[in-house]
Amino acid sequence: RIADFQEVLGEPTVALAKLRDLCFSGIPFDGGLRCLCWKILLNYLPLEKALWSSFLKKQRDLYSQFLKEMIIQPGIAKANLGVSREDVTLEDHPLNPNPDSRWNTYFKDNEVLLQIDKDVRRLYPDMAFFQRPTDYPCLLILDPQNEFETLRRRVEQTTLKSQTVARNRSGVTNVSSPLKTTPNSLSEYEVLPNGCEAHWEVVERILFIYAKLNPGIAYVQGMNEIVGPLYYTFATDPNSEWKEHAEADTFFCFTNLMAEIRDNFIKSLDDSQCGITYKMEKVYSTLKEKDVELYLKLQEQNIKPQFFAFRWLTLLLSQEFLLPDVIRIWDSLFADDKRFDFLLLVCCAMLTLIRDQLLEGDFTLNMRLLQDYPISDVHLILKKAKELQDSK
Repeated sequence: RIADFQEVLGEPTVALAKLRDLCFSGIPFDGGLRCLCWKILLNYLPLEKALWSSFLKKQRDLYSQFLKEMIIQPGIAKANLGVSREDVTLEDHPLNPNPDSRWNTYFKDNEVLLQIDKDVRRLYPDMAFFQRPTDYPCLLILDPQNEFETLRRRVEQTTLKSQTVARNRSGVTNVSSPLKTTPNSLSEYEVLPNGCEAHWEVVERILFIYAKLNPGIAYVQGMNEIVGPLYYTFATDPNSEWKEHAEADTFFCFTNLMAEIRDNFIKSLDDSQCGITYKMEKVYSTLKEKDVELYLKLQEQNIKPQFFAFRWLTLLLSQEFLLPDVIRIWDSLFADDKRFDFLLLVCCAMLTLIRDQLLEGDFTLNMRLLQDYPISDVHLILKKAKELQDSK
């Protein structure tokens, strides 16, 4: 299998259809194959190999620019506030009520930052990875020449009294799964010494810059669960030359992935053709085609798809399985040329694989099954989803 991948990736122009086919059945981790394939499948890397190095350099430089403009410069302005008075003019000072004021933006950003901070600190609490220091801390941010307020300082200084951004839209379901217990307070996390950064701090920066560049959607709870597996995959790339740039590459791949799924996160689109409600209904209409008895049972018990499918679809199943299994599912999802139609079939497969329990269970029991899915063998689920796909 590795040889098959190497052959397709060795061509001067990557044959996308062939690559999708191979990736659909799972990508080997060896030699950084998965990281490379994901970058191509998420439309980050161009198909012409000759363009890769200049393209990557351009994108990584652009990301450094974002860091300077959105984190370092505002941080310098804040750090200098007590020292140099000339930028604190009548037009622009911290108490200026004008919505265009730089300070007004700064305080608004802090609200978003607090919500991101709360969410990224609890990424995959069952794994030590996100709490560990990265081998490649961001030198721009940690440069001792830069006397500026880092995101870490901003979070410490912005008291949690500032109302945190309540953006949880899932209503009945909780966005994080019942399996995942989280520490109660920020103090339970050791903060790494100066000069070190934990992986979750890198993820925080990626999400903060995304929110700044996409003010229409900004940050919505759950995006941390989408960026987590991407960053983990790139930050554990065996090829250290690529691993060093995991932050910038993750940012652009996350941005491209969000361009495809962002409608799921926008509440005003919920009931439109591209919104999440439509997709949840589609899970049920597909189930009705494939297994009408099970469909009727769920209908009769008034188990609505939003009770469980909201989280399954919005977070691309990242909360239902352990991280290595999520990554395996994403190989197939990213390889799907219809872009996430296969996700609907995976959801249906998950339902049909526990059909006997669902047919016997009452409302409470079935809700528990769906909110805390009992089968952990994702290969079985993907195989079933493929059968459903082929039986169309």
